[in-house]
Amino acid sequence: MAQAKLQAVFMRGGTSKGVFFRPDWLPEDKALRDRVLLRVIGSPDPYGQQIDGMGGATSSTSKIVIVGPSSRTDCDVDYRFGQVAIDKPVVDWSGNCGNLTSAVGPFAISQGLVDAPRDGIATVRIWQANINAKIIAHVPMRDGAVVEEGDFELDGVTFPAAEIKIEFLDPSGDGDDEGGNMFPTSSALDILDVPGVGPVELTMINAGNPAIFVDASALGLKGNELQRDVNDNTEILRKAEAIRSHAAVRMGLAKSAEEATNLRPHTPKLAFVAKPSSYTSSSGKQVDAATLDINARIFSMGKLHHAMTGTGAVAIAVAAVIPGTLVSRLVLDSTGSIRFGHPSGSLEVGAEAKESDGNWTVTKAIMSRSARRLMDGFVFFPSSVLEQ
Repeated sequence: MAQAKLQAVFMRGGTSKGVFFRPDWLPEDKALRDRVLLRVIGSPDPYGQQIDGMGGATSSTSKIVIVGPSSRTDCDVDYRFGQVAIDKPVVDWSGNCGNLTSAVGPFAISQGLVDAPRDGIATVRIWQANINAKIIAHVPMRDGAVVEEGDFELDGVTFPAAEIKIEFLDPSGDGDDEGGNMFPTSSALDILDVPGVGPVELTMINAGNPAIFVDASALGLKGNELQRDVNDNTEILRKAEAIRSHAAVRMGLAKSAEEATNLRPHTPKLAFVAKPSSYTSSSGKQVDAATLDINARIFSMGKLHHAMTGTGAVAIAVAAVIPGTLVSRLVLDSTGSIRFGHPSGSLEVGAEAKESDGNWTVTKAIMSRSARRLMDGFVFFPSSVLEQ
């Protein structure tokens, strides 16, 4: 029996990679769609390698994006993101990928979904349908095509490329029906008694994605660790998931910790932060504490991320400008822009906030990323998947 195939584009966006589709390239039935997408990526794989699929065996490379014409008059395209579990038959549609957001604009332009200028900067208005958020991408154009080559360097990506500026509008806004306000507990700082861990001080916030911040010391860490220091330590990973899953319940995102672990592994994300300290990044680059405002690390799908998720960067910037959060108390002089150290280097991201009657509102978070097409054509999968 011949294999089935789907039109697809394989793209890098920021420090992530994913397989991009238009809605009309995929089955309409959502259960069938997810079954096909799992097989395309190569999940579930008990070996954890995704050898028989497009996935790259990390949370950063096991991703699906669907982009089509927008259902809204104030946006150009609707964007849906699926985080594909490596070892489970789960596609988690609960959150956004800030890194792959940078590739949505270029994909939309190349598919003719957006009218773009022949030269200059194309403004692409994106509706992130997972979390009900508006994002603006500023994509460079030359001779009627997206500019992909350039000299913008992003720690965590080996080669330079063209810079794409991303604006997350009202990143702490209404969110989806689950999340609600910026602080789900109405407090910028909480103490949660986590079974098997004990009392943990944390900030739970909706910004870009639902996120949880703890001090590095809560996990017995310093804040300057690399992946190799964390991902082979089962006790640290157990504590991190215990905190994440129980905080998800406290945030109203899951009915139980077990549900958060098994059905909602993508969000909320857990990050740990600390005062700046120098370290050698995963590429061998020296990161000087004097150039940083804080150190930050984030977990993704149960493992320490190799750099920083885009939405994690947004959450850091938002939390830094709101007094009383665990992040803001570490930042000595927040000016709306913060540079933090992560395992692959450092990153600067900004947030604009205003106070009214004691309440803080974040209107915008801004960061730069890059994106590039890696493959344009078809992905193949066994026809039997369509018959299950």
